[in-house]
Amino acid sequence: MLGSITWILRRGNKNRLTHLFLFCQSSIVLWLISELLILFSYTKQQYWISYTIGNIGISCFGPLWLWLSQEYTYNGQKKMKLLWILPLITISSICVVCTNPIHHLYYSDFVDHRFTYGPLFYVYQIIYYICIIAGITIICLKHTRNSVQITKQSILLILSAAIPLGINTLSLTGIFTSKATLTPLFFGLSSLLIIIALGRYGLLNINNIAIRDTINNINSGVIIFDNSGIITYKNKYADTLPFLKGTTSIESFLSAVSEVSGSPAPADFTSLELKCDKEYYSLKQTYCDNQNGNKVASVVTISNVTEYHELAAAEKKLSLEQERTRIAQEMHDSAGHTFTMISSLARLLKFEADKETPDTSKMVENIQEIDGLSRSGVTQLRCTINNLRDDEFMTSVTKAVQTVITAVRGVEIELCVQGEEDERYSFCIRDMYDNCRETVTNSLRYSEASKIDIILKFLNERIEMYIFDNGKGCETISEHNGLRGIRERTEKLGGTVKFSSIPGEGFNTVIKIPLEEVQI
Repeated sequence: MLGSITWILRRGNKNRLTHLFLFCQSSIVLWLISELLILFSYTKQQYWISYTIGNIGISCFGPLWLWLSQEYTYNGQKKMKLLWILPLITISSICVVCTNPIHHLYYSDFVDHRFTYGPLFYVYQIIYYICIIAGITIICLKHTRNSVQITKQSILLILSAAIPLGINTLSLTGIFTSKATLTPLFFGLSSLLIIIALGRYGLLNINNIAIRDTINNINSGVIIFDNSGIITYKNKYADTLPFLKGTTSIESFLSAVSEVSGSPAPADFTSLELKCDKEYYSLKQTYCDNQNGNKVASVVTISNVTEYHELAAAEKKLSLEQERTRIAQEMHDSAGHTFTMISSLARLLKFEADKETPDTSKMVENIQEIDGLSRSGVTQLRCTINNLRDDEFMTSVTKAVQTVITAVRGVEIELCVQGEEDERYSFCIRDMYDNCRETVTNSLRYSEASKIDIILKFLNERIEMYIFDNGKGCETISEHNGLRGIRERTEKLGGTVKFSSIPGEGFNTVIKIPLEEVQI
């Protein structure tokens, strides 16, 4: 018994279960000490002290065993309602034994080592037996209720209490008689069983306790099947899942999963997802092999992934809202402005036409400007539609620029690409697309150009884009919304923009964006 206590102190961790186990073992040790003291007692007083010490140990063991059984069955959060009575049983028993010389109800007659049991002795023996049997029953019911096989450590723990209990019962009832007291010998056998449970099967070992408590309290279901397909373990979360009620084997488990998912679930699945009521669950199956590489068990983990589905739905909704906002902004900035200008020019044209002597040169100028605006508006609208249909062109700067060129009608555009594009330039795809589109739109709107040349240069230290048109050009350059947007986008990336124009020689745009600036 002292060996088992030493083992517990070395291998167990400091929790309530270990403390209760130590108290149980100590109460037995106290009773065994009294048996040794009896061997060396000669006077009535010495016998009385020896038996009192033994009765104190016996008074503690029964209630402590019941408490230990309750704690061992993992019901730490669901305490027995009458658990507080157990200390009262021990205290009252000790008080009755110590005051026996006054009332003689525990030992009705006590002369040296010869004594006669009183009525309270049998009352407390019945209470102790009830506590021990109740503890054994709780351990057995725990495994039966959870539909799992009883563990080897549980069997050894039950036998350590049941064997001495049975021998003591046979002795008290007179069925088995012996000159020597055999109960202490069988408690020694119990200590050997406890040592086996401690050393071989990890009873009270800190790792087993930590793993057990962690798995039992995680917010995911854990189910273990043995080789025959029987459920040997199911944690608390798995017990709460409605579609797994009544499942005891792999067959019933797969049947329940198939019924919920609406399609047959294969026995060797690695992962699958199902929806029960409004909840989504992800199931994953792994296998455990022994040292010889043979499969000994399969483990199914079940996680509630409803939150991820809700987040995905919310993200999709947000993406749609952002896309609507982007489309509205783009239509407002491009097509809306273009159509407003066309409407204004059309009113001026009508006003001029209503005059008695209309100025035909002004009318032709307005018509040309309306033509340029309408062509640029169509180009912008095509670019917007292409953007809505497919973002594939956003995979490279070259594809983005080609998308702008494809949308233009009535003007010849030539693209020249120098250098080799790679992933280093992907950071400015959207900005280069917007800059190119805005520049081409301005050429169509104002320059009356018939040809536009675009040059892309992919250099080691920067990317450059040159856009030249052969339009009418201008003497002074005023940066309004379009040109200002090009400059802001470029400078935000650490680049530079240069606009230049000579009357009759077209309009030139040079954009340079360094790679080093972005990497910092």
